[in-house]
Amino acid sequence: MARIAVLDDYQRVASRFADWSRLAAHEVTFFHEPLADPAAALGSFDIVCAMRERTPFPAELLARLPGLRLLVTTGMRNASIDLDAAARQGVTVCGTEGVGSPTAELAWGLILAVARRIPQEDGAMRAGGWQSTVGVGLEDKTLGIVGLGRLGSAVARIGAAFGMRLVAWSENLTAERAAECGAELVTKDELLRAADVVTIHLVLGDRTCGLIGARELALMKPTAFLVNTSRGPIVDEAALLAALEAGTIAGAGLDVYDREPLPVDDPLRQAPNTVLTPHLGYVTEETYRVFYEQTVEDVESFLADAPVRVLTP
Repeated sequence: MARIAVLDDYQRVASRFADWSRLAAHEVTFFHEPLADPAAALGSFDIVCAMRERTPFPAELLARLPGLRLLVTTGMRNASIDLDAAARQGVTVCGTEGVGSPTAELAWGLILAVARRIPQEDGAMRAGGWQSTVGVGLEDKTLGIVGLGRLGSAVARIGAAFGMRLVAWSENLTAERAAECGAELVTKDELLRAADVVTIHLVLGDRTCGLIGARELALMKPTAFLVNTSRGPIVDEAALLAALEAGTIAGAGLDVYDREPLPVDDPLRQAPNTVLTPHLGYVTEETYRVFYEQTVEDVESFLADAPVRVLTP
C-alpha cells in the first residue's frame, strides 16, 4: 500500500474533481493548508501530488524525503520543482495537461475591474452609495502585451474585439508573429511608453525575473494600468508599490505575488488603486477537473509500472 499526499487543496474540492476510489487500495491524505515544514509533514509519504507551485520542491527538500518515489505536479511545467535533483534521487516527476483560456479570461477580468473601478463601486453600493468614481474606457486605447505566446495571443484577440490598438514585445518575438495576432512589434520601452494597459504573459526565468522594475514603471503613462497574471517576481514588487503610492501609474490588477499565499501584513494588500486576486488564473472547474483526473491517472500508471507524462530527464 502506497501513502499518497495531495497538497494545498485550499478550497477542499480535490476529492470531488476526480475518482479517487481508483486508488482505494492505497492511503490518500488531502492537505488543505500550506505546510509549515514540508519535510516533516511529508516524510512518511511515497507519492506527493502538488498543485502548481504552491509548495516548492527544491533539491534541499527532496533530499529530506528519501522515501519519495513519485511527485506529480499539475501542469506540464513547474519551475519550483528541481527536476534534475529529483532524477538524481530516483524520484519520478509526472505532470498533467491543463486549460489555457481561464488565465487569459482572468487577465481581462482584472483589466476591466481596475479600469472601471468595479470593486470600489461594488463596495460603495453595498455601503449605500451611488456612482463614486469615474472609469476609463478601452476602445481606441493601446494594449501593451508583454509576451505573445498562447496566453498573450488569446488576450490580444479580446483586446482587438474591444477596439484597442495592440502592441507587443518579448525577447524572441518577430514582426510576423505579432502581425498574425493583430499586433505591432515594438521595443519594450516603446511598449511601456505607449500602452494604456500593460499586461504580462511570460514564463518566469532568469531573463524575466525583475523584468519590470523602477526604470520600466517610470516609463509608463501616469494614466496607465499594469496587469500581471503570470508570475509575481517578473515585476519588482517594491518598485510597483512605490509607483502605486506615488500615483505615477494609475493602478494595477494582480493575480500573482513574490510570496504565495500573500502574507496578511503584506503592504500590497493596502496598496491604492489595485485589484488583487489570490492566484486564480487557473482556478476554474474545467481546469481542476483536468488537473485532478490526470493526477489520479499519473499515480495509477506509476503504480502499474507504466508512468505517463513523465517530466524528469
